[in-house]
Amino acid sequence: MKTMESRRLASVLCKLARRTLLPATLLGTALAAATAQASDKLTLLTSWYAQAEHGGFYQALAEGIYEKHGLDVTLKMGGPQVNGMQLLVARKADVIVGYDFQVLKNLEQGLPVVAIGACFQGDPQGLLTHADVKGLDGLKDKTILVATSGQTSWWPWLKARYGLSDSQTRPYTFNLQPFFAAPDTAQQAYASSELFQARQQGVEANFYLFADHGYPPYGATLVTRRDLIESRPEVLQRFYDATMEGWKSYLANPAPGNALIKQDNPNMQDAQIAWGIERMKEFQLVTGGDAATDGIGVMTDARWQTTRDYMVEAGLLGEAVDFRQGYDLRFVQGAAKVLP
Repeated sequence: MKTMESRRLASVLCKLARRTLLPATLLGTALAAATAQASDKLTLLTSWYAQAEHGGFYQALAEGIYEKHGLDVTLKMGGPQVNGMQLLVARKADVIVGYDFQVLKNLEQGLPVVAIGACFQGDPQGLLTHADVKGLDGLKDKTILVATSGQTSWWPWLKARYGLSDSQTRPYTFNLQPFFAAPDTAQQAYASSELFQARQQGVEANFYLFADHGYPPYGATLVTRRDLIESRPEVLQRFYDATMEGWKSYLANPAPGNALIKQDNPNMQDAQIAWGIERMKEFQLVTGGDAATDGIGVMTDARWQTTRDYMVEAGLLGEAVDFRQGYDLRFVQGAAKVLP
């Protein structure tokens, strides 16, 4: 509502200037004030410490893309001790970078959380193996390190698809030393992180992205609350549009976004950021799949149906859950397509 009132004010000022020959300096000051009033505040919480996988958000901030869309966006980092869903529901954040499984499980628990877009057309989760493993079908004699979160997301998919057994798993503690020490071991990994660390240690390793083999969920899903969709749909639409412009800009020239990433996370080095960008491009996480023809950030009913079906089959979600309440395509459908 405030945005519409500010735009009406700007329109009135322009008409007044034409009728009264209001001096340009006074008109400029008045219009600037009207524009400032039009900036709608939103808080975005990411999924982890600042890194290349958040580049589109930082780019939209650094390049003034959010500002161009009339938004005043505060960008906050997630981390191991940060519960994004809890902060979203508690109104400490307006949008979080979430995960499809997380959305549907919270929906099952009655929380009013809704996905409005998917920055990645596939989840960047995969498996790190030693060089002798030539594919995901070569794991039957391997020990596989799986974190607790993996047990309720990708492991049931991998186990069923490749005929693996729970007896092969051991806990993954986010320490690569057990992998380095045992050549018969594989472990969960992200394309931009653990493989980079292995190469830095001189360990020859392979990485297999689950999404390339049929693992269904999106990645870097934008999640908000239902009350915000009902009360501020136009603001969320502008946020969606600006974010996807930010991702396109970041992949073309990441320097502005990278400067803000390193400002928020001084431990993030140039080499790792560059590696992350290369992997996002290699696996076409932002630009592949439906995004190639329907625009960055696109989601579809069919993909959500596939994710829901997998979760139900794996016993991760109750069959009675109305999964369509967990996402809203109006923002995808209302956007001007940002093609790669």
